[in-house]
Amino acid sequence: MNLDQTPARFRLDAALNRMAVTFHGMTARPGGHNRLIRTAPGAGAVVTDDQRRVLMIWRHRFITDTWGWEIPIGKIDDGEEPTTAAARETEEETGWRPGPLRPLLRIQPTNGISDSVHHIFRADSATYTGPPTEAWEAERVEWVPLADIRELVGKGDIVSGTSMAALLYVLTESQKSQRWLRFEK
Repeated sequence: MNLDQTPARFRLDAALNRMAVTFHGMTARPGGHNRLIRTAPGAGAVVTDDQRRVLMIWRHRFITDTWGWEIPIGKIDDGEEPTTAAARETEEETGWRPGPLRPLLRIQPTNGISDSVHHIFRADSATYTGPPTEAWEAERVEWVPLADIRELVGKGDIVSGTSMAALLYVLTESQKSQRWLRFEK
């Protein structure tokens, strides 16, 4: 069955996640079924400071009914560049405007069921602009020490695939540069 002909279609676009999702039902394939969830592309940022902390939001996810730390991320608006979206989402969700952004990762966190693509950027600084304009996004906003990331992942306090991949990448990058600094001395 062609996905475009699948009768079961609906859109979920709400304050819940602000990412439009279109479900195209199930289609037959030899030996099983496929589900395809179409999701608008997203952009986010790993923002660190000179104290080796990362800007994080503590938020609730209704689907799993769990709380956890995440990097700021959201939908890329039509016609918007991913870098612009990452900066906008960071400021809206945290009240901090990231410094210059550079590409970090392009992630497809659930490529077995979704065409979702997340463009993640990195900034080494941020400027406080005031309270988050979208306060409903998070219970709290904090600068979390990079040294705590592995422990938070291990405890299950970071479970978002995109956040986990981006943070562990930055942590690995950071540890690698620390080794080079020791080696050069």
